[in-house]
Amino acid sequence: MSFSPPRRVRLCYYNQWAAELESARDYCAKVPSLDLRGKVANPSDASLMRKARLDCDWYAANTHCFAESGDPLGGFLPAWVVGTQHLIGLAAAPREPGEERWLITMGQQPQYLGQLAGKVFELLARSGVRILYYAFDEASRQMPCFDAIAPWLDVLIHDESPLAAQGAERLRKDAVRIHRSWVANLVAGEVDFLEQPEEKIYFLGSQLGLTPHRERQIRFLTERFGDRFVVSCDHSQSVSTRGELRRYKVGFCPEGRKFTTPAMSQAHTDRPFWCGCMGMVPVSEDSVAGGRLDSLAE
Repeated sequence: MSFSPPRRVRLCYYNQWAAELESARDYCAKVPSLDLRGKVANPSDASLMRKARLDCDWYAANTHCFAESGDPLGGFLPAWVVGTQHLIGLAAAPREPGEERWLITMGQQPQYLGQLAGKVFELLARSGVRILYYAFDEASRQMPCFDAIAPWLDVLIHDESPLAAQGAERLRKDAVRIHRSWVANLVAGEVDFLEQPEEKIYFLGSQLGLTPHRERQIRFLTERFGDRFVVSCDHSQSVSTRGELRRYKVGFCPEGRKFTTPAMSQAHTDRPFWCGCMGMVPVSEDSVAGGRLDSLAE
C-alpha cells in the first residue's frame, strides 16, 4: 500500500535586500547590522541611505511575519528568504517529504529581475514552486514585467481596480485573484494595546498623496487642533519605533481618492487598517470614488 506524506508548506519570501537562500529567522536576526552601501547608488547621500534603511527594514518586517507564520504542527515548515541573485536556486533546493513550496513576492520587486523576470518565474513554476504575488502601486500598469510573469502566478492579490486589461488576460483561468487594499507586516500581539493614549490625532499619509487638496486639509486641521495634530506624510516612521504610534488616540486616514492615477484613487484604503493595528481609532474621509471603506469598517 502506498503512503502519501502529509502536506507541509514552505514559504519563501523574495526580498531584494536579501542575498542567498537562507532561513527567514536567520536573515531577520542580522538585518540591523547589514551594510547597505553596496546596494545604494550614492552611499554618500545621507538622505538616500536613510530611505534605503527604511526600505530594507520594512521588507525585513515582511520577512519576520513569514518567519512567524506557522509551525510544523500547523503544516508549515520554517520559512526562507532569498534575494535576486539566488532566486532561481529555489527551484533546485532539496525538498522535505510532502513539501509544497511557495514563493511570495510583492510590490514591484519582480522588476529587479528585469527582462529575465518571465523566464525566472516560468522556471520556478515548472519546477513545482507555486507563486503568490501581492501587487500594489498599479503594478499591472507601471511594472514592465507584469505581463511576462502573469501566466505563472497561482495567486494574485492586487489593490488596483480594474487591472490593466492586457495583464489581466495573461493570468491563468485557475489563478486566484483577490482584491485587497493592503496587508500589515505586523505579527499579531506584537504591539500591546495602550489603555490611556494621548488626546492627539496622528495624520497618516504619504508623499504620493500629498496633493494640493491634501495640503489644504493639513493646514485646516493644524489650525483647528494645534499641537494635538501630528502629521506624518513621508513614510518616515521606522519599523523599530512604529509601536510608539499607539500613544495617539486617533488616526486620521485619508483615502486615496485625490491620487493622480485613476486606479490608485479607487483603491488606497490601507491606512485605517494600519491605525487599527497600532491601537488607534481610525477615522477616514468618505470616498465616493473608492467606495471601499464601508466593507473595510465591517
